[in-house]
Amino acid sequence: MNGLLTDLYELTMSAGYFEADKSEERATFELSIRKLPPNRNFVIAAGLAQAVEYLLAVGFAGEDIDYLRTLPQFSRVSKAFFERLRAFRFTGDLFAAPEGTPIFSGEPILTVRAPLIEAQVVETYLLATIGYQSLVTTKAARIVETARGRGVIEFGTRRAHSPEAGLLAARAAYIGGCLGTSNTLAGRRFGIPVYGTAAHSWVLAFPNETEAFAQLQKLLGEAATYVVDTYDSLEGTRRAAALGKPLWGIRLDSGDLLELSRATRLILDEAGLTEAHIMASGDLDEYKIRRLVEAGAPIDAFGVGTELVTSADAPVLPVVYKLVELETRTGRKYTAKFSEEKVTLPGAKQIYRFADYDEITCAWECRQYEPEAQAPQAILQPVLVNGQLVAELPDAASARSYAAKAISRLPESCRRLVDPEAYPIRYSDQLLALAEQARKSAY
Repeated sequence: MNGLLTDLYELTMSAGYFEADKSEERATFELSIRKLPPNRNFVIAAGLAQAVEYLLAVGFAGEDIDYLRTLPQFSRVSKAFFERLRAFRFTGDLFAAPEGTPIFSGEPILTVRAPLIEAQVVETYLLATIGYQSLVTTKAARIVETARGRGVIEFGTRRAHSPEAGLLAARAAYIGGCLGTSNTLAGRRFGIPVYGTAAHSWVLAFPNETEAFAQLQKLLGEAATYVVDTYDSLEGTRRAAALGKPLWGIRLDSGDLLELSRATRLILDEAGLTEAHIMASGDLDEYKIRRLVEAGAPIDAFGVGTELVTSADAPVLPVVYKLVELETRTGRKYTAKFSEEKVTLPGAKQIYRFADYDEITCAWECRQYEPEAQAPQAILQPVLVNGQLVAELPDAASARSYAAKAISRLPESCRRLVDPEAYPIRYSDQLLALAEQARKSAY
């Protein structure tokens, strides 16, 4: 967890804070979503486990500091700053929404409270890991919902923007509801079920399709899944069916998936293989899957890769990390931006989730509710205090289960693929008053 894995300006600002004798002032930053991507009304929070892993381990090695000293931007910085970096550890607090929590526009996913230099340096990594994993988890949740109970498997590592992105995408997709992944390392590291069939190269490596299928059946038995479209999908299915059991099923990877799934289903059934499954893959997304499902395609599972790990229709999640409080020697300052289309609200916050709306409040507020009513859920929970872990982080399977339940409680109008209705968000009177106070003191 190298401290250099950050933007240069995080380090130059940190040097400036140090030279201005501000680096140990206690700062509160919030990581939130400025604006939701198209056709999204919520985002599923993910990446907390990696964020915590980073905060617990981040630091600077001697050679990292030697490198920084060679940069012209640090030519005027005192030796004492580099000694501060040499001893750098995150000693602050972290409050966070549990992984799998639906988050709406403007709501904080994380709150970081730490000495200003520590809170500043970690910005880049937190934005990257929370933003990317939340983006993929949300995409997975959309795909899984349109599949309507049919299994979805993440196949995207080969199309991810790096191998590491593919690994984290596998985890994020699983939290979003996918059955598992093709990424074997993700299986070992995160306990995610792993799945795989065979590539077209398997078929091409043998003298003919029948021998290729026979050898796969010999190898995998009941797990054998034949990719049947290397030459001709219907002929490939007939050859697979002729081998009989054991098998899991076939995979269609090209062509008109609706018509091919109907035709291959008939071939399998006529051969007595009524329990054999049909998997479809090939540049699928939630919109294509919805059309197949609504048309009654007899497809049992979907393999989704490129569109999932890149969230191709909405490839960027505009997460931001903004200073909202600063404890100085002269008192506490509440900070906010008021620039057009980038307004933020000051002060550390809490999100209270009621049955049919959210209320964003100042962190110190408590919510009142009628005795017979369901108590609202306080979304942001303590995870690190004074740099020490104080919460048990759930594994990927627990986060997946939590996400499924949380999504199911949202209104259908909020979850639909196109033009979802906005979820009701309220702001407490105290928070709005604090914002007005901050605005007046800014000028």
